[in-house]
Amino acid sequence: MTAGSRSPRSLLSRLLSRDERPAGAPPNVLLVMSDEHNHGVAGFAGSPLARTPHLDALAERGVVFDAAYCNSPLCGPSRLSLTAGRYPSRVGAWGNACWLPSDDTPSIARVMNAAGYESVLCGKQHYDSTRRYGFRELGSFRTNQYTKSGLVTRRDPDDLAPPSGLSRRFGNFRAAPDSPVLRHDREVTRRACEFLAGRRRSDPPFFLFAGYLAPHFPLIVPDDYWEHFRGRVPMPEIPDGHLEGLPLNYRHLRIAFSMVDVPEETVRRGRELYHGLTEWFDDQVGRLLATLSRSRVADDTVVIYVSDHGENLGEHGLWWKNCAFESATRVPMIVSWPERFRPGRRAGACSLVDLMATLPALSGSSAPEDWDGDSLLDWLDSEDSVWKDRAISEYYGHNVASAFTMLREGSWKYVYHAPPSERHPAERELYHLESDPGELTNRAGDPDQADRVAAMHARLVRELGENPDDIDARCRTEVAVGYGRGEG
Repeated sequence: MTAGSRSPRSLLSRLLSRDERPAGAPPNVLLVMSDEHNHGVAGFAGSPLARTPHLDALAERGVVFDAAYCNSPLCGPSRLSLTAGRYPSRVGAWGNACWLPSDDTPSIARVMNAAGYESVLCGKQHYDSTRRYGFRELGSFRTNQYTKSGLVTRRDPDDLAPPSGLSRRFGNFRAAPDSPVLRHDREVTRRACEFLAGRRRSDPPFFLFAGYLAPHFPLIVPDDYWEHFRGRVPMPEIPDGHLEGLPLNYRHLRIAFSMVDVPEETVRRGRELYHGLTEWFDDQVGRLLATLSRSRVADDTVVIYVSDHGENLGEHGLWWKNCAFESATRVPMIVSWPERFRPGRRAGACSLVDLMATLPALSGSSAPEDWDGDSLLDWLDSEDSVWKDRAISEYYGHNVASAFTMLREGSWKYVYHAPPSERHPAERELYHLESDPGELTNRAGDPDQADRVAAMHARLVRELGENPDDIDARCRTEVAVGYGRGEG
């Protein structure tokens, strides 16, 4: 060997030494967010039917949050609240047509950037076309090309005339090899995989947000994903008289979204297709996680899975989201980093603003003082740490007569519906989720629960920092609230 030459092993060692992670460097963060994933349609959630092997494997390597909630059961407000780390009512995230007060909002991306991260967006965040709130975007996705008008369309509380037919959305319950959702998500997987495969350990830490559309409607999926579930998914349990006893806002949802008297066969097909679309999405997650496992940054990366809200799937006579039932507000959530967090544990009630407060803590910094969440990091590090076991979700969006707000504490859930007019008083819901997981028995009117209702309402006001009636009044003055009958 001539002087100055190096053996292949020596050259490899030099190359590897150039790709070492600095001592004490914070972990990378890969946050995978689906759209409209019902918390119970997953193997790791206990479903005997759902086929989600890749998410199940992630859950086995991570911590599962059994009682995680979105802060609004609607795409835009949920994602804006997550972006800002604050409740929707505190950042004007009233509906899908709203945006944050400024593009310079101290967002989760900007907080992570200030901690030395590169914040990268790949896929849906439901942003206005002119705003990215500190993210660098991989490609250009139609799901971030909205033009926000600020309009929120409410319902006349007295207009309970039945719809003239069924929603056109039910016409898209079918098998097909392709759809806008499938195309969007394949592109998210492709671009995110390219990013992960090219990342070096010596690069600055990244915060990669992979925003998928599935299993959001239209419920279109290749036939081989549907076939397994045909005739196997049970129908919703709806007791006699239950629909007539729903709060006024939910009766309006059924009318406005044209989901009254949906044929049994349509309900069955939609639930089957949804299971198939969830399995298809799980395959995309599998491709993404396989790429990460082969990459140079696998051991240095925290993987988080969550959804922006749920899907009702015909429960309570409702489809899509837009309500405070578990099917719409409760979301699947997994945090996996076996190098630090002991797998196999399950946590109490929390929400997406708590998750956002956790990311800066992982980076070694902290969230802004005015953020509404509490970091989960102490609990992730030690199950002996005390957790607040509380979550808030708000809805000010379209196709209801008034706003409603949810509080989950322990096994109890309380929902307050603001009065839509002088002729219509406030309505309340109270459910004990351990004994009544289907939320079929509203106990708010039970005299034995009067003290609990009063205490939970007081807690709700303290958590929001404002009376819910006043918040709804502020919503109506801040945005162009108008009356309408369409789906939206």
